Amino acid sequence: MTTTFKTLVVVAAISLSAKAQTNWNVDGSHSKLGFAVTHMMVSETEGKFKIYEGKVSSKGDLDFTDAKIDFTVDAASINTDDEKRDGHLKSPDFFDVAKFPKITFVSKSMKPGKIKGTYTLTGDLTMHGVTKSISLTAIGASKIVKDPYGMERYAFKVTGTINRKDFGLAWNAALEAGGVAVSEDVRLDINVEITKAK
Repeated sequence: MTTTFKTLVVVAAISLSAKAQTNWNVDGSHSKLGFAVTHMMVSETEGKFKIYEGKVSSKGDLDFTDAKIDFTVDAASINTDDEKRDGHLKSPDFFDVAKFPKITFVSKSMKPGKIKGTYTLTGDLTMHGVTKSISLTAIGASKIVKDPYGMERYAFKVTGTINRKDFGLAWNAALEAGGVAVSEDVRLDINVEITKAK
């Protein structure tokens, strides 16, 4: 095999690989980056981040096995519908947004589950200056749809639980009757709608 022929084979392989890859952008106006904690040991308090962006690269239109996911969140955009509580969450007691303005997630693997359309998503979450590997469950929509503007759309529901103390968010207050004001476990409730990049 000549050097010229080898070069052509490599170029062709790269070209086919690039063509097979599908790139997507997160549509923030139709997504939700939500979370919930147990409050006072008896109820749940929910919140969300309002500003974020993300990109997804998949092997094909409906094959998200080992998809590459890159997500960046503005920590100061946290919103729990309580201005005083949001201010506390932005303070050094919790996210310390002045020092750590961004939360990021970079995928390491995305493996199909036993049920069609489900995946185990593993990646590095960086928050409050700490990076930890986490695993989440992703459930994909049954099909890709095309909106009235000709844009192709797909969606995932992503769930999981992380321990906030693992990321240095350790503030709490003891209750007189026992227990603490805020649970260490944080339940993630994420809906992500993505649009195919042109």
